[in-house]
Amino acid sequence: MKKVTAVIAMMLLICLTATGCTEASQVSYNISKEANNFNVTRKLTVLNARTDTILLELTGTFALQNNSDNELEVIIETAENKYQKDYVYLNDYTMYVVEDVSGASVDKYHYEINFLPEFGLKATHSE
Repeated sequence: MKKVTAVIAMMLLICLTATGCTEASQVSYNISKEANNFNVTRKLTVLNARTDTILLELTGTFALQNNSDNELEVIIETAENKYQKDYVYLNDYTMYVVEDVSGASVDKYHYEINFLPEFGLKATHSE
């Protein structure tokens, strides 16, 4: 009887974990992934919140990431297969806003399986 109870409890836990991912969180993840793969036009505005001065505006396809040095790393796609990396130092008075200008067309049901070549598997993926 204890084994049956344990199995039922485990199945319930698995079901609850699997349904914990909401539709909105899956769509949010897919939009972020598309944007960071340079498929979404966005607008970055950096401003000094103390003086209300706009320090930088950038519109285009770019990826963002905060690093451990309190900087915003901006990787900009300047042409096909050409990129540049810029940094914006963030402090107590610097803030930024990113707007999705073009919108992203993502599928909440999309998934991708990647086989890493270092494990010796060769596979192709088509959508």
